[in-house]
Amino acid sequence: MAKKRQDKAGSTDRGDDDLSLWEKVAQTVAPLGRSKKNRVPRVATPKPKDKPHGKARRKPASEAAPPPLPPRKPPAPPPLNRFDAREQRRLATGRSDIDARIDLHGMRQREAHSALRAFLLRSQQRGHRTVLVITGKGAPRGTQDLAPGEGRGVLRRAVPLWLEEPELRQVVVSHTAAHIRHGGDGALYVRLRKAAR
Repeated sequence: MAKKRQDKAGSTDRGDDDLSLWEKVAQTVAPLGRSKKNRVPRVATPKPKDKPHGKARRKPASEAAPPPLPPRKPPAPPPLNRFDAREQRRLATGRSDIDARIDLHGMRQREAHSALRAFLLRSQQRGHRTVLVITGKGAPRGTQDLAPGEGRGVLRRAVPLWLEEPELRQVVVSHTAAHIRHGGDGALYVRLRKAAR
């Protein structure tokens, strides 16, 4: 209790000292006139920034960085069209030319797939419009030297599926079985897209 009283007494003594000091200073100061020259410009006091308390301050939703864009998907390859029946008749009768041909029969699948891809890309770059792909009708029955999965007529079944792969759909417009004079079931007419310039 005694300490509290002493503190209170001390604070009033300090208050009296401050008041008397202020009165002395106020007597020496002359008031400014109302002229624009003597006016002191007001300066806006900056607002104190929020200090983080151990954790990083969260930005409001309006200041937050936009979410990252999803990865851009490559454009979907164009779908295959139906082969033009009139063009097929013109090829069969020889009124339209076949620009190039490749013979795949006798090749293994991996070798045939690689050869077909290279042939189609090269043909497109050369400006060819219609090519003939010969798959063969399959090895004769009883052939013993075939690798596993290389049964009768594998290329005849596989080539149309390869032509529908996304990479080759960038090159191929359409395909259909060839006329008997060009190989029938063992060959395909393939129509190519124009090469991009």
